[in-house]
Amino acid sequence: MLLNPTDFDRSFEFYNRTLGLYIFREWGRGATRGAAFFLGGGYLELSGRAPAPVDGNVGLWLQVRDVDDEHERLAAAGVDVVEPPVDKPWGLREARVRDPDGLLLVLVQVPDDHPLRRDTRG
Repeated sequence: MLLNPTDFDRSFEFYNRTLGLYIFREWGRGATRGAAFFLGGGYLELSGRAPAPVDGNVGLWLQVRDVDDEHERLAAAGVDVVEPPVDKPWGLREARVRDPDGLLLVLVQVPDDHPLRRDTRG
């Protein structure tokens, strides 16, 4: 996933320090600075600059171990909470927050007995 933040330094601090994502690599300086963070089986890359914040049609789904703990931690850090943790009809526990540019982040906890945790290979 590639994000072009409106303010690289602000977004870097949010994803690295506030969310706690680990850095895979960093490159460049000033306007060419970029960073990639480990994100499960993939990476979240911050690079370039966007002239305006993202629209509401894009979101990032992040699986966490304990959505209640993450919500509490992020709310205490001043992160914009859109929806506190709630059990959804599809069996997941989710909370919604926004990054500094307004990108919706859906924090998801998959219960141990949920079908997403089952081995479907037979």
